[in-house]
Amino acid sequence: MIKAIIIRFVAVVVTILILPQVVPGISVELATDAIVVAIVLGFLNIFLKPIMRLASFPLRCLTLGLFAFIINGVLLWVVAELVAGFTITGLPEAIIGAIIISTVSLFARMVFGGKR
Repeated sequence: MIKAIIIRFVAVVVTILILPQVVPGISVELATDAIVVAIVLGFLNIFLKPIMRLASFPLRCLTLGLFAFIINGVLLWVVAELVAGFTITGLPEAIIGAIIISTVSLFARMVFGGKR
């Protein structure tokens, strides 16, 4: 189980490093910044995301779950505000980046196993 978590963490760090080449408006200065971003994003996903999901339940039902992408984008934008070497110019870029990170994390989870 710990091996799957580490592999998913590395996949997210690599994705964060590649994001600036894929999404204009996102920049990462150093590889260590990407590691810090992945750690902070993990903590926010553990502690803040459940509260945001519960508070936005009616909107998620109304949009058939698509509002979850907005939640992920907002969390990524919060991370950009907290980590000095990671910048995002706007919410659309944050949402696209969050979709890419979520997709890579999903594939890593499917390939290497682990809990959601």
